[in-house]
Amino acid sequence: MNRILPILFFALSILILNVGCKSITYLQDSSINVETLKKDVSFLADDKLEGRKIGTPGERMAAEYIAKRFKGLGLKPMGLDGTYHQEFLGLPPSHGHGSMSTDQKPPTGRNVIGYLDNGAAHTVIIGAHYDHLGYGDFGSLHTGDPEIHNGADDNASGVAAMLMLAETLKGRNTSNNYLFMAFSGEEKGLWGSNFFCKNPTLEVAKMNYMLNMDMVGRLKPEKTLAINGVGTSPKWKGVIKKIKTDGINVVTSESGIGPSDHSSFYNIGVPAIHFFTGQHADYHKPSDDIGKLNYNGIRAVVRYMDAIITMLDDDGKLAFTKTKDDVKTDTPRFKVTLGVMPDYLYAGKGMRIDGVTEDRPAAKANMKAGDVVVKMGDVDVTDMNSYMEGLSKFEKGDETEVWYMRDGEVVKVRVTF
Repeated sequence: MNRILPILFFALSILILNVGCKSITYLQDSSINVETLKKDVSFLADDKLEGRKIGTPGERMAAEYIAKRFKGLGLKPMGLDGTYHQEFLGLPPSHGHGSMSTDQKPPTGRNVIGYLDNGAAHTVIIGAHYDHLGYGDFGSLHTGDPEIHNGADDNASGVAAMLMLAETLKGRNTSNNYLFMAFSGEEKGLWGSNFFCKNPTLEVAKMNYMLNMDMVGRLKPEKTLAINGVGTSPKWKGVIKKIKTDGINVVTSESGIGPSDHSSFYNIGVPAIHFFTGQHADYHKPSDDIGKLNYNGIRAVVRYMDAIITMLDDDGKLAFTKTKDDVKTDTPRFKVTLGVMPDYLYAGKGMRIDGVTEDRPAAKANMKAGDVVVKMGDVDVTDMNSYMEGLSKFEKGDETEVWYMRDGEVVKVRVTF
């Protein structure tokens, strides 16, 4: 009798723990083929595609490759006229400083859309942009002669992750249908996703939620994954809190507005979140190449996203909520910069530097990656917004003092903008 009681108590404890909890069946590593991820990234980020700029032959080659992959995965065409493609016109090419050309035609972009039909009432949108900067279009941070910007992380990594999700979701989590989308024109200002949301090939009322992957190829050793847009539905935070896989640490932001394609869906009332493994020194440069990606990290992101989909599988349609947008009209405007790349995965107090540009104010003051700016002039820097507020106080040629943390100590330097 005494030996039976502990067994009964243990069984009852397990039952209590599972009441109201949903178990997550994580994808096995073996079901996510890293070699397939590498193959997809390698094709999209190859020199022969010349940077996948919208309207170029390289963009077309990428679109055809993605359509072929969709077909091989058994996805139905969900573009126009029974194809996987949805074409759209962009804006005319710029001659710099915001002026538009009158003698050149606007580029034609192409979204690539495939559908996994489970006969469900609602559809999950899973998207990633595939275009990039060609030989160094507007937005490039490269200062030398024109070179091919292959965009391995930005965003061949996201497209490869999307294709892997399409493969792993066949026959699983069938309470939703899935619309997989590769957008073009993102680098120009979310052109492709905006066009789709204004001209959808699926009724907006049938859209459940949207998952967007943009730069998921550089998961760092601390395994920090940014998930932006968690304020777009009351469901997101609770689900994310429950998922524990691959040692991933999550940093979240609330706003549904951001510089990637999830924003287009948020704007039409669809809960939408964006997955991002962080900025790096190769961002928008020719050096963003395939050899620098963490393919096991991409696999971990895919497993994490699959866990979210699994958690939400039988939850019906997610409620949508408006967010207090981080990107708003009163965001501080500034004319100067320290010449640093902020660490957008940093959740502590201040603004942590992820990279420093040569011959700019921070580099001249001997500031380095890992330093955390805590004060600029009279402004206490507690986050990105207060950092931008600090910059907005200065004009070119101004001098000020900057305080930053390094190895637990406060360092004060003088910089000239």
